[in-house]
Amino acid sequence: MYQIIKAKKLAEKIFLMDIKAERVAKSCKPGQFVIVKIDEKGERIPLTICDYNREEGTVTIVFQVIGASTERMALLEEGDSFRDFVGPLGVPSEFINEDLNDLHGKKMLFVAGGVGAAPVYPQVKWLNEHGIDADVIVGTKTKDLLILEDEMRAVAGNLYITTDDGSYERKGMVTEVVKDLVQNQGKEYDVCVAIGPMIMMKFVCLLTKELGIHTIVSMNPIMVDGTGMCGACRVTVGGEVKFACVDGPEFDGHLINFDEAMKRQQMYKTEEGRAILKQQEGDTHKNGGCGCGGN
Repeated sequence: MYQIIKAKKLAEKIFLMDIKAERVAKSCKPGQFVIVKIDEKGERIPLTICDYNREEGTVTIVFQVIGASTERMALLEEGDSFRDFVGPLGVPSEFINEDLNDLHGKKMLFVAGGVGAAPVYPQVKWLNEHGIDADVIVGTKTKDLLILEDEMRAVAGNLYITTDDGSYERKGMVTEVVKDLVQNQGKEYDVCVAIGPMIMMKFVCLLTKELGIHTIVSMNPIMVDGTGMCGACRVTVGGEVKFACVDGPEFDGHLINFDEAMKRQQMYKTEEGRAILKQQEGDTHKNGGCGCGGN
C-alpha cells in the first residue's frame, strides 16, 4: 500500500497528492509518469509526475476529476492509501541526458495549458536546480483554475500568465503570448516545450514551426492503459506509429499528426469507436510488448 502523505485541492476539480513511494521517488525523472490504482477493483490511471522528494521518498501527482475513478480519488484523504503505484514509466524529458554546458547555451520556453502546468513544473525545476533559467507561459480559462503559480515563479526565469477571460494578468491564448515575446519583445528561443490539451499543443506547434523553434510536446492526454497494450495512445510521429506510454510521452511536436490523434481520442471513448479503430489499424493498433515497470 502507498500512503497519501498530503492531499490538497488546488482548484475546482483539480487535486494534488504526495504519495509515499520510495523506489519511484529514488529513480524517477522529469517527463515520466506513474499508474495509480485505488483498490483491487479500481481503474488503472496514468498520471504524469509533478514533483518528487528523494530524501523523503515521496512523489507528487496532480489530477483533474473527469470520471468516476478520479472522483473516487478526490475523496481520499491524508493517511489513506493507493493499492498500486507503478513507475516510473515512460521516457524522461530529452534534455535530462544533454550535456549541461550545451543546455546552458540554450534559450528555453515552456508553454503550459491548464493542468499541463503540473508536468511542466518538474522540468523547469530541474533546469533551475542546474543553474538554467527558462521562460514559462501558463494559460488557463480563468484565474480560479490557475495552479502551481507560486511554485512556478520560484523556478522560472520569467513567468507569463494568461487567462481566456482576462480575469488575471494577460487576456488571450498562450499562442498570443508566444507571438508577443518573439515578435514584439525580440525574444529568441532554441527549444519550446508545450504541454496541455491537444488542441493547444497543435496550435503552439503550428506557430513555433513558422517561427523556427524546435518544439517538444507531451502526449500524456491520450494515455489510458499506460503500458502500450490497449492502443489508446497510438500516435503517428513523422509517418511512423508510436505509443505515447512506452515511446514517449514526449515527441517532436512538428512531426505529430494532431488531427489523427484528436480524432482517435474521441473515437476511443465509445465501444463502437474502439472496434472501428482496431479493425482499421490491424497489427499496429497496439504495442506488441509491455513497457510496464514497478515500484
